[in-house]
Amino acid sequence: MNRPKPAESRRLNLNVKRSALNVERSASRGFFRFTARLVFAALAVSSLRALDRPEVTFKVFQFPHDKIPRIDGDPSDWDLVPASYAIGLDQFVDDGKPNRARDPQNLDVKLRVGWIKSLNRLYVLYEAYDNYWDFGRPDLHNDTLEIMVDGDASGGAFVPGSRVWTEEKVGKPTAAPDSRISADAARWAIHGVHAQNYHIFTPAASKDWCMAWNAATWTKEFPHANAKCRYDFKPGQPGKLTLEFWITPYDYAGPEGPARAVESVLRENKIIGLSFIVIDYDDEKKNANNGFWTLSRVRTSHSHASELCAFKLMPLEPALLPALEARWSFSVVDHDRRVVAFTDETIGTAKPAAWKWDFGDGETSTEQHPIHTFKKPGNYVTILDVTAAAGTTSRRSKVWDVQLR
Repeated sequence: MNRPKPAESRRLNLNVKRSALNVERSASRGFFRFTARLVFAALAVSSLRALDRPEVTFKVFQFPHDKIPRIDGDPSDWDLVPASYAIGLDQFVDDGKPNRARDPQNLDVKLRVGWIKSLNRLYVLYEAYDNYWDFGRPDLHNDTLEIMVDGDASGGAFVPGSRVWTEEKVGKPTAAPDSRISADAARWAIHGVHAQNYHIFTPAASKDWCMAWNAATWTKEFPHANAKCRYDFKPGQPGKLTLEFWITPYDYAGPEGPARAVESVLRENKIIGLSFIVIDYDDEKKNANNGFWTLSRVRTSHSHASELCAFKLMPLEPALLPALEARWSFSVVDHDRRVVAFTDETIGTAKPAAWKWDFGDGETSTEQHPIHTFKKPGNYVTILDVTAAAGTTSRRSKVWDVQLR
């Protein structure tokens, strides 16, 4: 079997091994063990591709913890987001008509994406004008915002099908079907497992807010997602729509349920794979759409995570930072020897120049990230004092957070 070069697939292989290990742990799912092992091995064989549109990196706005958007369809929570974060229809192309001019009198959209530190959620505000809103049917025919997310940017096909399961996209050994494994078995093992796709109905009338186009459809339900849409038009009428929602990206989301799911960890400056498609219908009596507007330049980005765009999880904007605010965290490295690692997480427009730790046991440190050994068991009041170059100071005390036996 041909194998990729280590430098080309190391990151993907790590994700493959993690997912395969999760599947192995379920003894009651023998079917998953065999099928997923084959599919994940197939992904490892295919070479890792760069994300689409390498000339641009879109930004994901970080909301402060005291300004988390409320999912109520009111866009005022997003007023603090700078204009540089907005993505307009000018960034999209109509895949069916690549040279089609954008006409804001026919369709106009604006997207903003946000995140909150320590919450593995992606928030989205979608504002759109359409001269004909098509949402009268109960099936998939509906004006739609499609979102695809790969929370660790590992890439690879995540929807089985002939369009993406080709030698060019997944490699020759993987493209060849195995007659011992049914199409349904393969779909359950790979469809939306390491990257997810959602068809969000804009608007949804008498049906769920979206179709989770994954084997794991539970990902669209609260507490894994939430959405609210506001509009005042009827099918066939023009008007403006506001959609506010959040989703949870997953490195592993199996159809067996959320118990063994692995959320994608979101952190500052991380690059994730993300893209959007705006599907515009203009006649509920016709099955064909009137526009298939893609942020990625590859139509099959709806099924292949390597064809998504790069989005960067940004730090807090300087205007939202305090002058200086001491913050810190800790982890117990060795419970038996009572070894604790402390991490300075101070934020602010002023750069810290000095640190003083009081561990609460009579010992102190001036290191930024000290490791300290406590001699006795107990609950400790630990204090960090931070001083900036200009003399500004800030203190953060934690009462009995450090508990040692």
